[in-house]
Amino acid sequence: MAINAQRNLNVTSFKLGRALEQLSSGMRINRAADDAAGLAISEKMRTLIRGMQQGSRNGQDGISMVQIAEGALNEVTGILQRMRELTVQAGNDTLSLNDRRAIGEELLTLKSEVDNISARTTFNGLSLLTGSLSTLQDLRRRSRRAAAWSRSTASRSAGTRPWIP
Repeated sequence: MAINAQRNLNVTSFKLGRALEQLSSGMRINRAADDAAGLAISEKMRTLIRGMQQGSRNGQDGISMVQIAEGALNEVTGILQRMRELTVQAGNDTLSLNDRRAIGEELLTLKSEVDNISARTTFNGLSLLTGSLSTLQDLRRRSRRAAAWSRSTASRSAGTRPWIP
């Protein structure tokens, strides 16, 4: 009888320890022994959630990049409009040669400013307005590779086959 009481006390103490562990951590599953299938499902969901959160951050970075490019393009548009005004003004036959030279110098200065804006407009070290299309293709390639890696990792952690479209 004393042996049974001791065994029951040990079982109850073990269950109490598990219950306290779950209460203190706030999680129903703390280790695979608690619920192996539930743990696999929750880990897969955590991985997917982390991937979605990173995707959201990537989207915000993309928005920031476009806003930087848009601001620079607005500046360039203003400069180009001024250059057009000067070009039309230079066509006026009433202007002297010195006036036309001054307009030409201003046009060269404005062109230089457009070139400077193009060269200085960057996001995370990536030049946005240099016209390098290969850079955009490289970004797409890296993005696809990262997405495939994320899906593959999520599938491995859940013990399923990777799904790659």
